[in-house]
Amino acid sequence: MYLFLYIWLLASVWSCLAAAPSTTIAKRGNNSFVSSSKDGFSANGSSLRFIGTNLYWLPTLETNDDIWNVLKNISDTGIKVIRIWAFNDVETIPEGGTWFQLVQNGTTTINDGPTGLQKLDTVVQMAEQQGLYVIMSLTNNWNPVPNATTSGGGTPLVLSSVATPRNTLSNDYGGMDLYVRQFALQNHDDFYTDANILSAFQNYVKQIVLRYFDSPAVFSWELANDARCNSTMPTSATCTTQTITKWHALMAAFIASLDPNHIVSAGTSGLQCTDCAKLYPVTPTASATPSPAPGKKRKRATPLTKEQIIRQRAESRRLNRAAAKRAGTLKEDGIMIRGRWVSTATREVSSSIGSTTDGSSGVDSQDILNIPNIGFGSFQVFPDQESYGPDDPNLDPVANKIASSLAWINQSAQSAAAVGKPLVLNGFGLVTQTNLNSFVPFNMSYAPYTSNTATTSFANTTQQEQGYTSFLQMGNSAGLAGIMQYQWGSSGIVESSATIQLDTTNTPTTASPNDGYSIADNPDIQQILKQGAQAIAGNS
Repeated sequence: MYLFLYIWLLASVWSCLAAAPSTTIAKRGNNSFVSSSKDGFSANGSSLRFIGTNLYWLPTLETNDDIWNVLKNISDTGIKVIRIWAFNDVETIPEGGTWFQLVQNGTTTINDGPTGLQKLDTVVQMAEQQGLYVIMSLTNNWNPVPNATTSGGGTPLVLSSVATPRNTLSNDYGGMDLYVRQFALQNHDDFYTDANILSAFQNYVKQIVLRYFDSPAVFSWELANDARCNSTMPTSATCTTQTITKWHALMAAFIASLDPNHIVSAGTSGLQCTDCAKLYPVTPTASATPSPAPGKKRKRATPLTKEQIIRQRAESRRLNRAAAKRAGTLKEDGIMIRGRWVSTATREVSSSIGSTTDGSSGVDSQDILNIPNIGFGSFQVFPDQESYGPDDPNLDPVANKIASSLAWINQSAQSAAAVGKPLVLNGFGLVTQTNLNSFVPFNMSYAPYTSNTATTSFANTTQQEQGYTSFLQMGNSAGLAGIMQYQWGSSGIVESSATIQLDTTNTPTTASPNDGYSIADNPDIQQILKQGAQAIAGNS
């Protein structure tokens, strides 16, 4: 009940949010290409708001029939956009399976054959035939290596007894740290600044962009998944939010010079820095809401501030506490004096706004979104891996994850509204207790949990369904231009030791890869996505 009260409050406070006026982001000569503006996305002369899904693994499937069937099942659900990895970097050529680029000893070689970019061709062609758009992510922040430890030592990133087949995990497709290792550098953020790496990455990006620049199936070129200063390699002391912003500006301009047809998007997880100096400062403008009633002023979309975050958290905690008191479930945190409880602990919300909004990860998503060549912003909701605010003692662990995620959705919406560009939730997920054995955090390469550990901290299937429903509802009411679940799952995939080696038995079929979020054989979640697609289409 407290959670629904929280949702109602947030929806009321934030329902006025919408993208602020700005010029059209991308010029198009053909309206079959997706374009973005202050009003959101449009294609074929119609506005486009969407529910989407992630399936990083799609180009690695063995057969064209599997690719076709997966895309058809997605299209039948009403989903309009999919997000995939348009990269697959290796350090040595594998004996079998899909790979797109060899990065080795400071040189790169692109695989243009049937186990390489021709697989990506198939995905793009079939998506177009199914009426789907594809967000093409070009690299990944995360690429932990087996048998290594974290940059500070201590916990291993992989157990020596665990051998996860390549292409199973989303972080096992190469990416930034692979470039850094193979160019004999030491720090993760060298990827953003080293001239040789920049040249090599631009060479790969150029091959991909020019390959599909005339395809209307491409929704956007996403520069990177979750770019930030830190990863599983060390970070230099000189990496700041401006380092990451400058890289996005450089790469966005590079792609825009190659391709006039498609939007360039930021694939950040939405991390903010309310107090950082901006390279692209925001000028608050009147939001694109309907004309106000006579005598009332139009609301203004303003940048998110530290003070607002603290006030919102305090108000949320006050409402949750009041609801718990009415329900008779309030747990008092003091001692009894003359028949009354007297608190022995402060109930004030901490003045610290946390790592998602203090710039400590080296990311200022609002500054990145305001880059002229960036067409829309993104953020992610993964509360099992990221903390979006301090826990409320009036809520249980799973309810805290959902409530903080809802607040994060609205904080992200306000940040984008001040810029005046569309915002997409490009990945959300809750790990269930039944999926713990498969759950591998993005900065690790093995599953640290088992089904009988820490279960009270992870959602059951009912809580997952409630969480997904509330994420979709809140994203819709906050005016997000797109909302994408992470990740799709399919059973009955043809197994091959040359591609996705998920099972060493002789079983002829298996399920698609799963890093803890797959919804394979989960018709309830698919139905929720279908209902969400209908709702968001009705409000477009």
